[in-house]
Amino acid sequence: MAKERVDKVLSNMGFGSRREIKEKIKKKVVTVEGEVITDPGFKVDPEEDKIIIEGEEVFYRKYIYLMMNKPQGVVSATFDNHDETVIDLLPFDYKAFDPAPVGRLDKDTVGLLLITNDGEMNHKLLSPKSHVDKVYYAYLEKEASEEDVKAFEKGVVLSDGYKCMPAGLEIFEEDAKEVHVTLREGKFHQVKRMFHARGNEVTYLQRVSFGPLKLDEDLEEGDFRELTEEELSALTNVNN
Repeated sequence: MAKERVDKVLSNMGFGSRREIKEKIKKKVVTVEGEVITDPGFKVDPEEDKIIIEGEEVFYRKYIYLMMNKPQGVVSATFDNHDETVIDLLPFDYKAFDPAPVGRLDKDTVGLLLITNDGEMNHKLLSPKSHVDKVYYAYLEKEASEEDVKAFEKGVVLSDGYKCMPAGLEIFEEDAKEVHVTLREGKFHQVKRMFHARGNEVTYLQRVSFGPLKLDEDLEEGDFRELTEEELSALTNVNN
């Protein structure tokens, strides 16, 4: 890969801000291939050069892939003037990669959200050509019916006249107010608007899967973890 400034590489890897990295370089605690570096602009190949800062070897990676269990009240954005964002929930060493959520969940919707700085994957997963299935658990104000199932299969027409793509609706046997909805598109407030068009309301909404990814049940709301190699491989192979 092309060589980059050592202070930029170290900052991107979460070892501190650019200013903090420059101070550490001045203190002669950064080495490249065994040589002490005193110039923050020194060019390195982070995939090939052995970089050590304060005795810790740097293991470079270009992309991060995170699964978050998004909590209520947080917006799916990189920045917001009024509300806390999902990126605000990340520690600095992940924020340094400038990640972004893949798609969005409504402010009051919880559940699986993929966050990455891999723009190519982000674009691929959101492309209409990909038709990535998204499964939601919803709790309804009134019981769902078989007529609702058929309407979802045909494509619900929303209040603004838009006809949704065919969607799956699975009603829980134990309680008909509990359902799973499978979408292949992601219009604004879509699940809620679909049920509203059917004379019903959603009182709780959680995304439980996104393509091949399943929400990790061990993740509390607001928690996150990196994807496993198996999960990342499955995402990479979507529509390949």
